Formats: sequence, C-alpha cells, structure tokens
Amino acid sequence: MRRKAVLSEENDVTIEQEIDTKDILSIVEKHNEDRGGLITILEEIQAKYGYLPEKSLRIVSDRTHCSLVDVYSVATFYRSFSLKPRGRHLICACLGTACHVRGAQRIVSELEAQLGIRAGETTPDKEFTFETVNCLGACALGPVVVIDGHYFSKVRKSRISQLLDEAQSGFSKAELDKNESIFPVKVNCPHCNRSLMDETFAIDGYPSIKVNISHNHEAGCLRLSCLYGSNEASTELEVPKETVVKFYCPQCGVEIQSTSDCAICGAPMVPMLVNGGGIVKICSRRGCRNHSLDVV
Repeated sequence: MRRKAVLSEENDVTIEQEIDTKDILSIVEKHNEDRGGLITILEEIQAKYGYLPEKSLRIVSDRTHCSLVDVYSVATFYRSFSLKPRGRHLICACLGTACHVRGAQRIVSELEAQLGIRAGETTPDKEFTFETVNCLGACALGPVVVIDGHYFSKVRKSRISQLLDEAQSGFSKAELDKNESIFPVKVNCPHCNRSLMDETFAIDGYPSIKVNISHNHEAGCLRLSCLYGSNEASTELEVPKETVVKFYCPQCGVEIQSTSDCAICGAPMVPMLVNGGGIVKICSRRGCRNHSLDVV
C-alpha cells in the first residue's frame, strides 16, 4: 500500500515560498510589450514556482499597470493557473455525468485513500496534487484520469497504484503506449472528408494534423499533435497569445467553422472528423488548451 499522508489542518495551509523579486521583474520586462503578454508572464512565473505566489501578482500588477483585480481575474479564469503550491505531479479525475455513471466516484475515493488527501489538496511531501473536474472532454472513454498531462481511459481501482508508481518514476514512451494512456487519432476535414494527416511531419512521434490558419490578413500552416491530450504544435505563422484564428482545410480550402464555443474562454471550437467515428474539437484561441473528444 502506498504511504499515506495524515489528514490534518496543515494540508489546508498555504505557505508561500520565497520568491526572487529580480526574477519576477525580469519575466515582466521580457514579455510586457507583447500582445497578450499578461498570460505569458503568468505562465512563466508558474513554470518557475509551480504556482502564482501572491507577491508575484502584486509585482506584475505594479509593473504592467494592470489592476490587481485584472491580474487576479486572469489567474483564476484559466484552470492551468494555481494560486496554491502544487505537487510535482498533478492528478485530475473527471466526475462528469458520463464518467460518474461508469464509477468515477470509486476512482476518486481510491485516489484519496492511496494518497491520503482529499480532492483539492497536496500531499505534505509535495509529490502529488489531486483535483477533480466536471469534464475532461473524453466522455466515451470514462472514467478518465489525467496525470501530468497524460490521459488514462476506462480506469479501474486496481490500476491506481500502478499509475501513481509510474508517475513518480516518469512515464516513458513505451509505458504510455503499453498503458493506452495516449489516444492517437486520425482526422478528416468535416467538409470534404479528406485526410488532414501529414505523414511527412511528425509530432510526439506520430504523423501530425495539418491545417491552414489565418489571422489579421496573414495565413500559414499549423501542425498539431494527433495525440489526444497533447498540446504540442508547430506553425510558420506568428500568432500572438489570446488571438483567435480561423482554420481551413488544406485539401478543399473551405473554412472549418465552429459548431460550439469553448467552455473556458468562449472562442469557437474547431471540429474535425475522427476516423472510425466521432468528432474532436480544439479551441481556436492561442493559449487556450481546451479540447474535447466525442467517440460514437
């Protein structure tokens, strides 16, 4: 049995770590002139400290001339940001309706038991942070658990201990393939039904998804990872953060228009047909990582 942390009030106490003011100022100066620079600044601060310390938000507010309310609003709007220190490994379990009816609550209870913490807490050794969400966008594959960005489908209680061990030792490419924690998808244009896969350009070790994009009267090619859950991409077009771009099929040239809006930022979600049945949608706003997969 995995070691358990004793549940106590100290798990609810946030102790802000020391931050280097010079580091924060350097990050602000590097990105302050960029369009959408605030999100980039917060992303880099979080990458350095693992969360957004209160002192750093005050420095950002002062140096960017944004009100502290505005900075705080951005920091709390995007799920990728955290105002509390997180563990080295982030675990997310879905409690949405589709996952719930497939036993997601049992998975949550097992994770809490093995980690010795409740959802929303971090283990005292700072190894794991455990969170629950209402939807991870892979309803047909539930119960779904995401660990350090890797998606695990149809998870069972008996598998939890193995997943936690592998998270600590590091998920290798072989382990990911073996555990079916990644979902490579092949997609087609929803208009002409021709393939959007580019066998000549690999991302994450798989053929990429190739589409054309445009913004501000400029156009270019965008290649996306075909692994559901991966946000790796390559583009020849410089797109500022927070910009919403239009997607076009490189085969027929028709714009791939949205059929729904992003639940996180409100931008159009771009649909693509999944070979074998289903639709994958990605947010059209640069910087937003929302995506969904409906398998039929």
